[in-house]
Amino acid sequence: MAFELTKELTEEIKNLIEQEKDDAIIGLLNELHFADIAEVLEKLNTTEATYLVKILDSEKTSDALMELEEDSREDILKNLSAKEIAEEIEELDTDDAADIINELPKEKAEDVILEIEDESHAEKIVDLLRYDDDSAGGLMAKELVQVNENWSVPDCIKEIKLQAENVKRVHSIYVIDDAGKLKGRLSLRDLMVAPQNFNISKIYIPKVDYVTVNTTSDDVARVMQKYDLEAIPVVDEIGRLMGRITIDDIVDYIKDEAEKDYQMAAGISGDVEADDGVLELVKARLPWLVLGLFGGLGSVYIMQGFEEALQKFPILFFFTPLIAAMAGNVGVQSSAIIVQGLANDNVKGSLWDRLLKEIGLSLINGMALGVLVIVFGFVVGQPPLVTFTIALSMLLVIIFAALIGTFVPIILDKRGIDPAIATGPFITTSNDIFGIFLFFYISKLILGF
Repeated sequence: MAFELTKELTEEIKNLIEQEKDDAIIGLLNELHFADIAEVLEKLNTTEATYLVKILDSEKTSDALMELEEDSREDILKNLSAKEIAEEIEELDTDDAADIINELPKEKAEDVILEIEDESHAEKIVDLLRYDDDSAGGLMAKELVQVNENWSVPDCIKEIKLQAENVKRVHSIYVIDDAGKLKGRLSLRDLMVAPQNFNISKIYIPKVDYVTVNTTSDDVARVMQKYDLEAIPVVDEIGRLMGRITIDDIVDYIKDEAEKDYQMAAGISGDVEADDGVLELVKARLPWLVLGLFGGLGSVYIMQGFEEALQKFPILFFFTPLIAAMAGNVGVQSSAIIVQGLANDNVKGSLWDRLLKEIGLSLINGMALGVLVIVFGFVVGQPPLVTFTIALSMLLVIIFAALIGTFVPIILDKRGIDPAIATGPFITTSNDIFGIFLFFYISKLILGF
Protein backbone atom coordinates (compact mmCIF):
# COMPACT_ATOMS: atom_id res chain seq x y z
CA MET A 1 0.00 0.00 0.00
CA ALA A 2 1.33 3.40 -1.00
CA PHE A 3 2.41 5.76 1.78
CA GLU A 4 0.16 8.77 2.30
CA LEU A 5 1.38 11.73 4.30
CA THR A 6 -1.76 13.08 5.94
CA LYS A 7 -2.17 16.36 7.74
CA GLU A 8 -2.69 14.44 10.99
CA LEU A 9 0.55 12.48 10.56
CA THR A 10 2.47 15.66 9.77
CA GLU A 11 1.17 17.31 12.92
CA GLU A 12 2.03 14.22 14.97
CA ILE A 13 5.62 14.29 13.68
CA LYS A 14 5.90 18.01 14.40
CA ASN A 15 4.64 17.49 17.97
CA LEU A 16 7.08 14.63 18.58
CA ILE A 17 9.96 16.76 17.32
CA GLU A 18 8.91 19.64 19.57
CA GLN A 19 8.85 17.27 22.57
CA GLU A 20 12.14 15.66 21.43
CA LYS A 21 10.71 12.15 21.63
CA ASP A 22 13.40 10.54 19.48
CA ASP A 23 12.42 6.91 20.11
CA ALA A 24 8.82 7.57 19.12
CA ILE A 25 9.92 9.36 15.94
CA ILE A 26 12.27 6.53 14.98
CA GLY A 27 9.56 3.95 15.63
CA LEU A 28 7.13 5.93 13.48
CA LEU A 29 9.41 6.61 10.52
CA ASN A 30 12.20 4.07 10.51
CA GLU A 31 10.33 1.53 8.35
CA LEU A 32 9.40 4.08 5.70
CA HIS A 33 11.05 4.15 2.26
CA PHE A 34 13.59 6.95 1.82
CA ALA A 35 11.32 8.60 -0.76
CA ASP A 36 8.59 8.77 1.89
CA ILE A 37 11.08 10.23 4.36
CA ALA A 38 11.87 12.90 1.76
CA GLU A 39 8.16 13.71 1.48
CA VAL A 40 8.01 14.16 5.25
CA LEU A 41 11.08 16.44 5.22
CA GLU A 42 9.51 18.65 2.54
CA LYS A 43 6.50 19.28 4.81
CA LEU A 44 8.63 20.39 7.78
CA ASN A 45 10.43 23.65 8.32
CA THR A 46 14.22 23.66 8.09
CA THR A 47 14.78 23.28 11.84
CA GLU A 48 12.38 20.32 12.10
CA ALA A 49 13.78 18.66 8.99
CA THR A 50 17.33 19.02 10.28
CA TYR A 51 16.31 17.46 13.59
CA LEU A 52 14.89 14.42 11.77
CA VAL A 53 18.02 13.98 9.67
CA LYS A 54 20.17 14.02 12.81
CA ILE A 55 18.24 11.35 14.69
CA LEU A 56 17.35 8.93 11.88
CA ASP A 57 19.74 6.37 10.40
CA SER A 58 22.08 7.97 7.84
CA GLU A 59 21.62 4.96 5.57
CA LYS A 60 18.05 6.14 5.01
CA THR A 61 18.31 9.91 5.37
CA SER A 62 21.21 10.14 2.90
CA ASP A 63 19.00 8.84 0.08
CA ALA A 64 16.11 10.97 1.32
CA LEU A 65 18.28 14.09 1.02
CA MET A 66 18.94 13.27 -2.63
CA GLU A 67 15.18 13.14 -3.26
CA LEU A 68 14.65 16.69 -1.99
CA GLU A 69 14.52 19.82 -4.10
CA GLU A 70 17.96 21.40 -4.22
CA ASP A 71 16.92 24.48 -2.21
CA SER A 72 15.43 22.36 0.58
CA ARG A 73 18.53 20.17 0.71
CA GLU A 74 20.84 23.19 0.87
CA ASP A 75 18.84 24.65 3.77
CA ILE A 76 19.21 21.41 5.75
CA LEU A 77 22.91 21.04 4.94
CA LYS A 78 23.56 24.54 6.25
CA ASN A 79 22.40 23.35 9.68
CA LEU A 80 24.56 20.21 9.72
CA SER A 81 28.19 20.10 10.79
CA ALA A 82 30.92 18.89 8.45
CA LYS A 83 31.08 15.60 10.36
CA GLU A 84 27.30 15.08 10.15
CA ILE A 85 27.33 15.74 6.39
CA ALA A 86 30.26 13.34 6.00
CA GLU A 87 28.21 10.63 7.74
CA GLU A 88 25.44 11.13 5.19
CA ILE A 89 27.88 11.14 2.26
CA GLU A 90 29.52 7.89 3.35
CA GLU A 91 26.19 6.14 2.72
CA LEU A 92 25.82 7.53 -0.80
CA ASP A 93 27.21 6.40 -4.13
CA THR A 94 30.09 8.56 -5.26
CA ASP A 95 28.08 10.43 -7.94
CA ASP A 96 25.43 11.53 -5.44
CA ALA A 97 28.10 12.34 -2.86
CA ALA A 98 29.92 14.54 -5.38
CA ASP A 99 26.65 16.36 -6.15
CA ILE A 100 26.21 17.23 -2.48
CA ILE A 101 29.82 18.35 -2.14
CA ASN A 102 29.33 20.65 -5.15
CA GLU A 103 26.39 22.33 -3.42
CA LEU A 104 28.44 23.26 -0.37
CA PRO A 105 30.55 26.40 0.09
CA LYS A 106 34.18 25.72 -0.79
CA GLU A 107 35.54 25.80 2.77
CA LYS A 108 32.79 23.56 4.16
CA ALA A 109 33.19 21.15 1.26
CA GLU A 110 36.88 20.76 2.10
CA ASP A 111 36.03 20.16 5.77
CA VAL A 112 33.45 17.52 4.83
CA ILE A 113 35.91 15.64 2.64
CA LEU A 114 38.43 15.59 5.50
CA GLU A 115 35.76 14.12 7.82
CA ILE A 116 34.99 11.15 5.54
CA GLU A 117 36.46 8.11 7.29
CA ASP A 118 36.61 5.87 4.23
CA GLU A 119 39.67 7.26 2.43
CA SER A 120 38.97 5.29 -0.74
CA HIS A 121 35.44 6.73 -0.89
CA ALA A 122 36.81 10.23 -0.37
CA GLU A 123 39.41 9.80 -3.12
CA LYS A 124 36.76 8.68 -5.59
CA ILE A 125 34.57 11.66 -4.74
CA VAL A 126 37.47 14.09 -5.19
CA ASP A 127 38.23 12.48 -8.54
CA LEU A 128 34.63 13.06 -9.71
CA LEU A 129 34.70 16.71 -8.64
CA ARG A 130 37.24 17.53 -11.36
CA TYR A 131 34.81 16.75 -14.18
CA ASP A 132 32.38 19.19 -15.76
CA ASP A 133 28.80 18.76 -14.51
CA ASP A 134 27.58 18.54 -18.11
CA SER A 135 29.77 15.56 -19.02
CA ALA A 136 29.82 11.81 -18.59
CA GLY A 137 32.55 12.26 -15.97
CA GLY A 138 30.24 14.50 -13.98
CA LEU A 139 27.36 12.01 -14.20
CA MET A 140 29.21 8.75 -13.53
CA ALA A 141 29.58 6.84 -10.30
CA LYS A 142 32.70 4.94 -9.34
CA GLU A 143 30.76 1.96 -7.96
CA LEU A 144 30.81 -0.95 -10.40
CA VAL A 145 31.87 -4.55 -10.76
CA GLN A 146 34.98 -5.14 -12.88
CA VAL A 147 37.03 -8.27 -13.49
CA ASN A 148 40.40 -8.90 -15.10
CA GLU A 149 40.50 -10.85 -18.37
CA ASN A 150 43.30 -13.01 -16.98
CA TRP A 151 41.39 -14.20 -13.91
CA SER A 152 40.17 -17.77 -13.69
CA VAL A 153 36.46 -18.46 -13.33
CA PRO A 154 36.68 -19.33 -9.56
CA ASP A 155 38.79 -16.22 -8.83
CA CYS A 156 36.38 -14.10 -10.82
CA ILE A 157 33.34 -15.34 -8.89
CA LYS A 158 35.13 -14.67 -5.61
CA GLU A 159 36.04 -11.12 -6.64
CA ILE A 160 32.53 -10.37 -7.89
CA LYS A 161 31.12 -11.31 -4.49
CA LEU A 162 33.54 -8.95 -2.76
CA GLN A 163 32.94 -6.03 -5.12
CA ALA A 164 29.15 -6.46 -5.17
CA GLU A 165 29.00 -5.62 -1.45
CA ASN A 166 29.68 -1.98 -2.33
CA VAL A 167 27.37 -1.80 -5.36
CA LYS A 168 23.65 -1.29 -4.76
CA ARG A 169 22.63 -2.62 -8.16
CA VAL A 170 24.78 -4.71 -10.49
CA HIS A 171 23.71 -3.90 -14.05
CA SER A 172 26.77 -5.29 -15.81
CA ILE A 173 30.13 -6.91 -15.14
CA TYR A 174 32.93 -5.15 -17.02
CA VAL A 175 36.15 -6.79 -18.17
CA ILE A 176 39.48 -4.95 -18.10
CA ASP A 177 43.09 -5.80 -18.91
CA ASP A 178 46.12 -5.40 -16.66
CA ALA A 179 46.35 -1.70 -17.59
CA GLY A 180 42.74 -1.11 -16.53
CA LYS A 181 41.49 -0.62 -20.09
CA LEU A 182 37.94 -1.69 -20.89
CA LYS A 183 37.90 -4.89 -22.94
CA GLY A 184 34.25 -5.90 -22.86
CA ARG A 185 31.49 -7.22 -20.64
CA LEU A 186 30.82 -10.51 -18.94
CA SER A 187 27.56 -12.43 -18.99
CA LEU A 188 26.69 -13.87 -15.60
CA ARG A 189 25.20 -16.91 -17.34
CA ASP A 190 28.40 -17.51 -19.33
CA LEU A 191 30.39 -17.23 -16.10
CA MET A 192 28.21 -19.76 -14.28
CA VAL A 193 28.35 -22.40 -17.02
CA ALA A 194 32.03 -21.95 -17.96
CA PRO A 195 34.52 -24.70 -17.04
CA GLN A 196 36.41 -23.95 -13.83
CA ASN A 197 39.79 -23.99 -15.58
CA PHE A 198 38.80 -21.27 -18.07
CA ASN A 199 40.09 -17.73 -17.93
CA ILE A 200 37.72 -14.81 -18.39
CA SER A 201 39.47 -13.95 -21.67
CA LYS A 202 37.81 -17.02 -23.22
CA ILE A 203 34.22 -16.18 -22.29
CA TYR A 204 33.79 -12.40 -22.12
CA ILE A 205 31.89 -10.44 -24.79
CA PRO A 206 34.23 -7.94 -26.50
CA LYS A 207 31.43 -5.76 -27.90
CA VAL A 208 30.38 -3.14 -25.35
CA ASP A 209 28.92 0.36 -25.74
CA TYR A 210 30.78 3.04 -23.79
CA VAL A 211 31.32 6.79 -23.53
CA THR A 212 34.36 8.83 -22.54
CA VAL A 213 34.60 11.11 -19.52
CA ASN A 214 34.33 14.14 -21.83
CA THR A 215 31.20 12.99 -23.67
CA THR A 216 28.41 15.51 -23.15
CA SER A 217 25.44 14.54 -21.02
CA ASP A 218 23.12 14.98 -24.01
CA ASP A 219 25.16 12.51 -26.05
CA VAL A 220 25.19 10.03 -23.15
CA ALA A 221 21.40 10.23 -23.01
CA ARG A 222 21.14 9.65 -26.78
CA VAL A 223 23.41 6.58 -26.66
CA MET A 224 21.55 5.02 -23.74
CA GLN A 225 18.20 5.73 -25.37
CA LYS A 226 19.29 4.39 -28.77
CA TYR A 227 20.61 1.09 -27.41
CA ASP A 228 18.09 0.81 -24.55
CA LEU A 229 20.82 0.57 -21.91
CA GLU A 230 20.32 0.37 -18.15
CA ALA A 231 23.95 1.35 -17.57
CA ILE A 232 26.94 2.39 -19.66
CA PRO A 233 30.65 2.30 -18.77
CA VAL A 234 32.77 5.45 -18.88
CA VAL A 235 36.42 5.39 -19.96
CA ASP A 236 39.15 8.03 -19.94
CA GLU A 237 41.10 9.33 -22.94
CA ILE A 238 43.20 6.17 -23.21
CA GLY A 239 40.39 3.69 -22.65
CA ARG A 240 40.76 2.96 -18.94
CA LEU A 241 37.53 2.12 -17.14
CA MET A 242 36.66 5.03 -14.83
CA GLY A 243 33.05 4.44 -13.78
CA ARG A 244 29.53 3.86 -15.02
CA ILE A 245 26.35 5.84 -15.59
CA THR A 246 23.06 4.20 -14.66
CA ILE A 247 19.61 4.83 -16.09
CA ASP A 248 18.36 6.64 -12.97
CA ASP A 249 21.11 9.26 -13.36
CA ILE A 250 20.16 9.88 -16.98
CA VAL A 251 16.45 10.07 -16.15
CA ASP A 252 17.20 12.73 -13.52
CA TYR A 253 19.34 14.65 -16.03
CA ILE A 254 16.67 14.50 -18.74
CA LYS A 255 14.02 15.64 -16.24
CA ASP A 256 16.14 18.62 -15.17
CA GLU A 257 16.87 19.60 -18.78
CA ALA A 258 13.21 19.28 -19.74
CA GLU A 259 12.22 21.58 -16.88
CA LYS A 260 14.83 24.15 -17.97
CA ASP A 261 13.71 23.99 -21.61
CA TYR A 262 10.06 24.30 -20.60
CA GLN A 263 10.80 27.40 -18.54
CA MET A 264 12.90 28.88 -21.32
CA ALA A 265 10.16 28.24 -23.85
CA ALA A 266 7.72 29.98 -21.51
CA GLY A 267 10.02 32.99 -21.24
CA ILE A 268 11.64 32.25 -17.89
CA SER A 269 15.42 32.36 -17.60
CA GLY A 270 17.27 30.59 -14.81
CA ASP A 271 16.24 27.59 -12.74
CA VAL A 272 13.45 28.84 -10.49
CA GLU A 273 10.66 27.23 -8.50
CA ALA A 274 7.19 28.45 -7.58
CA ASP A 275 8.28 28.79 -3.94
CA ASP A 276 11.32 30.95 -4.74
CA GLY A 277 11.49 34.54 -3.49
CA VAL A 278 9.93 37.43 -5.36
CA LEU A 279 13.32 38.86 -6.35
CA GLU A 280 14.48 35.56 -7.91
CA LEU A 281 11.23 35.23 -9.84
CA VAL A 282 11.44 38.81 -11.08
CA LYS A 283 14.99 38.25 -12.33
CA ALA A 284 13.87 35.14 -14.18
CA ARG A 285 10.80 36.68 -15.82
CA LEU A 286 11.52 40.37 -16.36
CA PRO A 287 14.14 40.09 -19.16
CA TRP A 288 11.71 38.27 -21.42
CA LEU A 289 8.90 40.67 -20.57
CA VAL A 290 11.19 43.55 -21.54
CA LEU A 291 11.86 41.77 -24.86
CA GLY A 292 8.11 41.47 -25.39
CA LEU A 293 7.66 45.15 -24.54
CA PHE A 294 10.22 46.25 -27.13
CA GLY A 295 8.62 43.91 -29.64
CA GLY A 296 5.26 45.51 -28.99
CA LEU A 297 6.73 49.00 -29.30
CA GLY A 298 8.32 47.94 -32.58
CA SER A 299 4.94 46.84 -33.87
CA VAL A 300 3.42 50.17 -32.84
CA TYR A 301 6.20 52.02 -34.68
CA ILE A 302 5.59 49.96 -37.83
CA MET A 303 1.86 50.63 -37.73
CA GLN A 304 2.51 54.35 -37.35
CA GLY A 305 4.46 54.22 -40.60
CA PHE A 306 1.33 52.98 -42.34
CA GLU A 307 -1.03 55.53 -40.79
CA GLU A 308 -2.31 56.52 -44.22
CA ALA A 309 -3.29 52.91 -44.93
CA LEU A 310 -5.26 52.71 -41.70
CA GLN A 311 -7.12 55.89 -42.63
CA LYS A 312 -8.09 54.61 -46.09
CA PHE A 313 -8.64 51.01 -45.08
CA PRO A 314 -9.43 50.99 -41.33
CA ILE A 315 -10.56 47.37 -41.60
CA LEU A 316 -6.89 46.38 -41.85
CA PHE A 317 -6.42 47.47 -38.26
CA PHE A 318 -8.89 44.85 -37.02
CA PHE A 319 -6.96 42.06 -38.77
CA THR A 320 -3.61 43.07 -37.28
CA PRO A 321 -4.02 40.83 -34.15
CA LEU A 322 -4.93 37.91 -36.42
CA ILE A 323 -1.77 38.30 -38.52
CA ALA A 324 0.43 38.69 -35.41
CA ALA A 325 -1.17 35.67 -33.74
CA MET A 326 -0.75 33.45 -36.83
CA ALA A 327 2.90 34.50 -37.20
CA GLY A 328 3.63 33.75 -33.55
CA ASN A 329 1.76 30.42 -33.53
CA VAL A 330 3.37 29.12 -36.72
CA GLY A 331 6.82 30.19 -35.55
CA VAL A 332 6.43 28.45 -32.19
CA GLN A 333 5.11 25.27 -33.86
CA SER A 334 8.04 25.11 -36.28
CA SER A 335 10.66 25.90 -33.66
CA ALA A 336 9.19 23.39 -31.18
CA ILE A 337 9.49 20.57 -33.74
CA ILE A 338 13.07 21.52 -34.63
CA VAL A 339 14.14 21.88 -30.99
CA GLN A 340 12.67 18.46 -30.22
CA GLY A 341 14.47 17.03 -33.25
CA LEU A 342 17.77 18.57 -32.19
CA ALA A 343 17.35 17.14 -28.70
CA ASN A 344 16.73 13.66 -30.14
CA ASP A 345 19.39 14.05 -32.85
CA ASN A 346 16.75 13.59 -35.54
CA VAL A 347 17.46 16.78 -37.53
CA LYS A 348 19.45 15.39 -40.43
CA GLY A 349 19.92 16.13 -44.13
CA SER A 350 20.77 19.33 -45.95
CA LEU A 351 19.37 22.73 -45.01
CA TRP A 352 18.19 23.14 -48.60
CA ASP A 353 15.95 20.06 -48.32
CA ARG A 354 14.56 21.34 -45.06
CA LEU A 355 13.96 24.75 -46.64
CA LEU A 356 11.90 23.20 -49.45
CA LYS A 357 9.99 21.05 -46.98
CA GLU A 358 9.07 24.02 -44.78
CA ILE A 359 8.00 26.11 -47.76
CA GLY A 360 5.79 23.29 -49.03
CA LEU A 361 4.26 22.70 -45.61
CA SER A 362 3.68 26.43 -45.09
CA LEU A 363 2.04 26.77 -48.52
CA ILE A 364 -0.44 24.02 -47.72
CA ASN A 365 -1.28 25.41 -44.27
CA GLY A 366 -1.34 29.00 -45.53
CA MET A 367 -3.64 28.23 -48.47
CA ALA A 368 -6.01 26.25 -46.27
CA LEU A 369 -6.25 29.13 -43.77
CA GLY A 370 -6.44 31.67 -46.61
CA VAL A 371 -9.47 29.90 -48.03
CA LEU A 372 -11.17 30.17 -44.64
CA VAL A 373 -10.40 33.91 -44.55
CA ILE A 374 -11.87 34.33 -48.04
CA VAL A 375 -15.01 32.43 -47.03
CA PHE A 376 -15.29 34.62 -43.92
CA GLY A 377 -14.93 37.77 -46.04
CA PHE A 378 -17.62 36.58 -48.43
CA VAL A 379 -20.03 35.79 -45.58
CA VAL A 380 -19.62 39.18 -43.87
CA GLY A 381 -19.70 41.12 -47.16
CA GLN A 382 -16.12 42.35 -47.08
CA PRO A 383 -14.65 43.95 -50.27
CA PRO A 384 -13.11 41.10 -52.34
CA LEU A 385 -9.80 42.91 -52.92
CA VAL A 386 -9.36 43.55 -49.20
CA THR A 387 -10.20 39.92 -48.41
CA PHE A 388 -7.72 38.69 -51.02
CA THR A 389 -5.06 41.04 -49.59
CA ILE A 390 -5.54 39.70 -46.08
CA ALA A 391 -5.49 36.08 -47.27
CA LEU A 392 -2.34 36.55 -49.38
CA SER A 393 -0.61 38.48 -46.60
CA MET A 394 -1.38 35.74 -44.11
CA LEU A 395 -0.04 33.10 -46.52
CA LEU A 396 3.28 34.92 -46.91
CA VAL A 397 3.51 35.67 -43.19
CA ILE A 398 3.00 31.97 -42.40
CA ILE A 399 5.80 30.99 -44.79
CA PHE A 400 8.13 33.60 -43.34
CA ALA A 401 7.30 32.65 -39.72
CA ALA A 402 7.83 28.95 -40.42
CA LEU A 403 11.25 29.63 -41.92
CA ILE A 404 12.30 31.74 -38.92
CA GLY A 405 10.97 29.11 -36.52
CA THR A 406 12.90 26.40 -38.36
CA PHE A 407 16.28 27.98 -38.96
CA VAL A 408 16.77 30.11 -35.84
CA PRO A 409 16.98 27.00 -33.55
CA ILE A 410 19.36 25.30 -36.00
CA ILE A 411 21.63 28.36 -36.13
CA LEU A 412 21.59 28.71 -32.34
CA ASP A 413 22.45 25.04 -31.93
CA LYS A 414 25.38 25.33 -34.35
CA ARG A 415 26.70 28.26 -32.31
CA GLY A 416 26.48 26.31 -29.05
CA ILE A 417 23.42 28.20 -27.73
CA ASP A 418 20.50 26.26 -26.25
CA PRO A 419 17.95 26.17 -29.12
CA ALA A 420 15.09 25.97 -26.61
CA ILE A 421 15.39 29.74 -26.34
CA ALA A 422 13.88 29.91 -29.84
CA THR A 423 10.55 28.38 -28.79
CA GLY A 424 9.62 31.19 -26.41
CA PRO A 425 9.07 34.94 -26.60
CA PHE A 426 12.10 35.34 -28.86
CA ILE A 427 10.34 33.71 -31.82
CA THR A 428 6.90 35.08 -30.97
CA THR A 429 8.13 38.66 -30.68
CA SER A 430 10.27 38.60 -33.82
CA ASN A 431 7.49 37.03 -35.88
CA ASP A 432 4.98 39.57 -34.58
CA ILE A 433 7.16 42.44 -35.80
CA PHE A 434 8.00 40.95 -39.19
CA GLY A 435 4.46 39.64 -39.64
CA ILE A 436 2.86 43.04 -39.16
CA PHE A 437 5.43 44.68 -41.43
CA LEU A 438 4.75 42.15 -44.20
CA PHE A 439 1.01 42.52 -43.74
CA PHE A 440 1.02 46.27 -44.25
CA TYR A 441 3.69 46.26 -46.95
CA ILE A 442 1.80 43.68 -49.04
CA SER A 443 -1.45 45.57 -48.41
CA LYS A 444 0.23 48.73 -49.70
CA LEU A 445 1.36 46.99 -52.88
CA ILE A 446 -2.07 45.53 -53.63
CA LEU A 447 -4.42 48.22 -52.39
CA GLY A 448 -2.23 51.08 -53.60
CA PHE A 449 -2.07 53.55 -50.73
